[in-house]
Amino acid sequence: MQRRYFGTDGIRGEANTEPMTATTALRVGMAAGQYFIRGTHRHRALIGKDTRLSGYMIEAALVAGFTAVGMDVTLVGPMPTPAVAMLTRSLRADLGVMISASHNPFGDNGIKLFGPDGYKLSDEVEASIEALMLEEGGQSLAPPERVGRAQRLDDAQGRYIEFAKSTFPKGLRLEGRKIVVDCANGAAYRVAPTVLWELGADVVPIGVKPDGLNINRDCGSTATGAVRRAVVEHHADLGIALDGDADRLILIDETGQVVDGDQLIALVAGECARAGTLQGGGAVATVMSNLGLERHLSGLGLALVRTQVGDRYVLEHMREYGYNVGGEQSGHLILSDFTTTGDGLIAALQVLAVLAQQDRPASQLCRRFQPLPQVLVNVSLSNGRSHEIPEVSRVIAAMETQLGKNGRILVRRSGTQPIVRVMVEGEDERLIRSIAENIASTIQSTVT
Repeated sequence: MQRRYFGTDGIRGEANTEPMTATTALRVGMAAGQYFIRGTHRHRALIGKDTRLSGYMIEAALVAGFTAVGMDVTLVGPMPTPAVAMLTRSLRADLGVMISASHNPFGDNGIKLFGPDGYKLSDEVEASIEALMLEEGGQSLAPPERVGRAQRLDDAQGRYIEFAKSTFPKGLRLEGRKIVVDCANGAAYRVAPTVLWELGADVVPIGVKPDGLNINRDCGSTATGAVRRAVVEHHADLGIALDGDADRLILIDETGQVVDGDQLIALVAGECARAGTLQGGGAVATVMSNLGLERHLSGLGLALVRTQVGDRYVLEHMREYGYNVGGEQSGHLILSDFTTTGDGLIAALQVLAVLAQQDRPASQLCRRFQPLPQVLVNVSLSNGRSHEIPEVSRVIAAMETQLGKNGRILVRRSGTQPIVRVMVEGEDERLIRSIAENIASTIQSTVT
């Protein structure tokens, strides 16, 4: 069933435009609050946000919604998404909320919901909440004496900082390591540099001056130019580029070269297998991960299991089948021994631990396989039409025949933006680029 509000990662859209309005946020608070109220105890929602200007508006509307149905609210301010997940579970809240549009520009915003266990909600639970939002009079308002209260948690940052540090091996330090960390002017702008410094590193922080409008602007995991330059200029050992809500990362080696999520999955899975701590016999990734990763893990006797795009689907498979390493090429790395969702900072700490233990440069440590050429073309679909029409399907089938067994084609609609992504992968870069452009132009001419 087509859902009106929830996509692959909560609700997302342009701020002050449906569905990302104060009215919708109020409905989310009322509906989610009603859904999670069980029993007679005082119920509580925990709310964090990134640094977008519109976060104030969305936060206030959510607070109004939760308190209206009788749920108390704990506000933690700007905090990474994984910190909200951790605090939700640690503080025994009934649900957690992160206000963020992740790597999107400042004009967008979003609402992500976590259950009391710190995991993102399932499709089924989101569908139930959405049904309550759409039901006229579906939310039961609390009587005056049961209206909720809202308060701020002053030590939220300190709690997450100590938690993050606890995932780094005891007795190991980062003295002598110079690290550039780009916080994308986002949610981790205070906690990430602090964690690295307290573990002994010489820290060069950038992207740590948010003004409400500059989140992800020419910085962070989707715009690595600034961090790459800083690594080279400061002769740093490693660069860490987080996104706006710090649930993903891209690393930069000491030469200024990018290390993506696929290489990090290969590194962590391989090291865990060597240490005997890998569970499930391999790793979980999405259909977007490079075929080179699959071949590399196979050479180690490990499997790569693919899911649909979205870190929540990676995590669901990990939980169901007992894997403890998974992630996405885009930089989500889920290490379930430590966290219930992707955590860019904690993932970086695990890589830094290996780097410190083996005393090897990042350029050697983090390059585990040679990726196959991969071309990604985005096609805007502003009119909301579907690309799944016979003419497009015929072209895709013809291109798959042309490519044969030497690659693969993936055409999918984004769950967070009004675009279709055309990904073609293979050994002949000229051929795959031609195929990707052919499919994209067909979609452009027949659908948009």
